[in-house]
Amino acid sequence: MTEYKVTINSFEGPLDLLLHLIKQSKVEIVDIKIEEIAKQYLDYINSMKELNLDIASEYLVMASELIEMKSRILLPNNNQEEDDYEEDPREILINRLLEYKRYKEMTNTFKELEEIRNKIHTKIPEDIKKYASVSDISYEDSLNVDLLVDAIKKFLERKEQEKPLNTKITKKEYSVSKRSHEIRKILKNKKKVYFDELFDIYAKDYIIVTFLSILDMTRKQEIDIKQENNFSKIAVIIKE
Repeated sequence: MTEYKVTINSFEGPLDLLLHLIKQSKVEIVDIKIEEIAKQYLDYINSMKELNLDIASEYLVMASELIEMKSRILLPNNNQEEDDYEEDPREILINRLLEYKRYKEMTNTFKELEEIRNKIHTKIPEDIKKYASVSDISYEDSLNVDLLVDAIKKFLERKEQEKPLNTKITKKEYSVSKRSHEIRKILKNKKKVYFDELFDIYAKDYIIVTFLSILDMTRKQEIDIKQENNFSKIAVIIKE
């Protein structure tokens, strides 16, 4: 005898319960037998009654439908000619179950997409110049800041268009002072590097810290930002 764990609240309706019972029986939906699935469903409902649990009306309606289907299959049909065009009750149930299964799978997909989207946070771009003190930034520095902001914007747009993204994930924690020190070492060896070369790891925290480090070093006049033409690459050069 099949043992049932009565947890009706975990099902979203009678079709959900039927899918569960079919899965337990390890048969395909198209291979179900009305007599067997009806017996399993009614046994489940009866076990609920024995525990004095409230049963939603939709579960009872399905129980009556299964009893009717079972009786139509088991009892001889004396009006064969009149019922030639009557749909097979088994086929009707199978179609309902297949349709519900597709709906349920689609719902699960939407839930997964919703969970992924909830992990994404966006922020409207803003002008970072307002965070700088006017006395600390000269006109030339202001031009450099605008140049860098435009460069990082174009860099991120290019990366966004690359499919797939060739990203590297880093678990290191970076600070502006630490990243500035790394940039100084790079420039000490090369004297000059292109702006994009300093963003060798495509991770949000790394990009932000690198960009802030370049801004800070520009403010302190440790580096020069050069661009020969409007559309040429931006060079970062260490000041001697």
